[in-house]
Amino acid sequence: MSITYTTVTSEEELQQILTLQQNNLPISISKSEKEIEGFLTVQHDLEILKKMNTLQPHVIAKDSNKVVGYALCMLKDFKEDIEILKPMFTQIEAHLDAHISYFVMGQICIDKAYRKQGIFRGLYQTIKKESQQNYSLLITEVASNNLRSLQAHYAIGFKTLITHKSDGVEWHLIHWNWE
Repeated sequence: MSITYTTVTSEEELQQILTLQQNNLPISISKSEKEIEGFLTVQHDLEILKKMNTLQPHVIAKDSNKVVGYALCMLKDFKEDIEILKPMFTQIEAHLDAHISYFVMGQICIDKAYRKQGIFRGLYQTIKKESQQNYSLLITEVASNNLRSLQAHYAIGFKTLITHKSDGVEWHLIHWNWE
């Protein structure tokens, strides 16, 4: 197995992202798997993935031609486009200096068969390499009950900016400072 990291260049890759996403939503996994492996919150569609990718390309991990992991990159231009993420952007704007350049990790996911092989770290290192010239921060939000995801993010250098509640869910708004 030889994993390569790159940015999305085709609709086929976007379709593979959507399939991987579908397989990791809470409706597709058991309660115990959700607790142990983590889970995804947002379900995207092809149109929004294309728009997001045009402004800030998504990063993918591939094994041959198969997308085995992805990191969706989202600029603040999309703050009104995904309902469940609107409170996150409100919190960012309330707690971050308006002059700080940042983008949002819209979602990160690794295929179950490829977990615990460093792909999570590889995706984030690729994002940093591709983006640190243009942005000083990467921001994302993780549900407090998604312990696996929180621990993985902290392990690579993310820090909590704030915690807040939205629709009865407690969230950690976390950032990775590249400066």
